[in-house]
Amino acid sequence: MSYRIRPARAGDEQSLYTLAQLTGGGFTNLPPDLKALEDKVAKSCAAFSETEDAVRDHVYVLVLEHAETGQVVGTAQIFAKVGVKQPFYSYRLSQLTKTSPELDHRITTRMLTLTTDLEGCSEVGGLFLHPDHRTGGLGLLLARSRYLFIKMHRACFADRFLAELRGVIDENGRAPFWDGLGNKFFGMSFQEADYLNSIKGNHFISDLMPDYPIYTALLPETAREVIGQPHTSGRPAMRMLQKEGFSSNGYVDIFDGGPTMVAETDHIISVAHAKEGTLQGVVENEDDGVLSVVAKGRLKDFRASYAKLTEGTKDNPQIKLNKKAIDNLQLTSGDNFVHIPR
Repeated sequence: MSYRIRPARAGDEQSLYTLAQLTGGGFTNLPPDLKALEDKVAKSCAAFSETEDAVRDHVYVLVLEHAETGQVVGTAQIFAKVGVKQPFYSYRLSQLTKTSPELDHRITTRMLTLTTDLEGCSEVGGLFLHPDHRTGGLGLLLARSRYLFIKMHRACFADRFLAELRGVIDENGRAPFWDGLGNKFFGMSFQEADYLNSIKGNHFISDLMPDYPIYTALLPETAREVIGQPHTSGRPAMRMLQKEGFSSNGYVDIFDGGPTMVAETDHIISVAHAKEGTLQGVVENEDDGVLSVVAKGRLKDFRASYAKLTEGTKDNPQIKLNKKAIDNLQLTSGDNFVHIPR
């Protein structure tokens, strides 16, 4: 395949802005604001230039590039540590059961509690693929390349990862969860609140949102039924996260009610199962080998791509890749890389 993953660099901002305009809203990590994207790319470039391995408030922005044309058609992000400069808020969905012996009646009520439980976690997010390029497993390539980057730079990330999925938003850009809850306290539309969050952060939540638990029975049915539900376009992403070992522990987004998935870093499937290898030859037949995600390079030299890989035999354990992938990743014989089957 003629696509590869690389770190975002100065000059990619306009391409990211074009992608941001296609998200349909509610995509906090990819706001349709050129200045905000310029700032994010600058911070990412600084993170990729870091010389010390430590868990810090870094964001790593990756882009999916067509190797032959240089066109950027997708992006994904990794946040090394959330909740450093301002609290990282989530709702935690729980339930309370009460019984009245006198009435012989038992009720179970669900509650939403504002929490900062996930502060200090790392986060994968901001994955978006241009609608014209949602074929050939490119979304999977974007997603798994992040885990290989984490594998190769493990000391830069926390012991737990989260992933926020966009919640239900209708064709008019309205979020039923926000309309049923947040709007009552903030007096602004979901689009306004989401934009404010993407540009300035969500510290204003603590100023205006009540600290006490909110009984979901008091919310409109339209809001209740979307709690913990992903946007239609996010269902494939949720399935991918589940296959990687992420699960929802009752955490939901404070704006659109979408699910927040959590996993132990070292238990993420692509992190735990990724293998190291050294290039020792070229696959003679491009159709031979196992289709794999292959990544090489440290920080700003990181690259990832699909490749056909053969591991040889026990007596002759040579690892070979197909020539197109070798050229795509700019590998030479003796270079090290990590890989995992698609």
